[in-house]
Amino acid sequence: MKKEYDFTNARKNPYASQLVKQITIRLDEDLIGYFKGISEQVGVPYKSLINLYLRDCAAHNRKLDLRWK
Repeated sequence: MKKEYDFTNARKNPYASQLVKQITIRLDEDLIGYFKGISEQVGVPYKSLINLYLRDCAAHNRKLDLRWK
């Protein structure tokens, strides 16, 4: 490992704006189990599946039908 590094020609990461942000969210255990089951079938981490699902909902402007009876 070098003692010093030269960053004079360095450039900003062009993908920095696309980075994910860590948050805390409370989800029902059965919901987590559902995504973990799919995760094992397809070989994708369950947190990534949840992110992909939410991203798809946002991309298609899906809204919940919340009707209180």
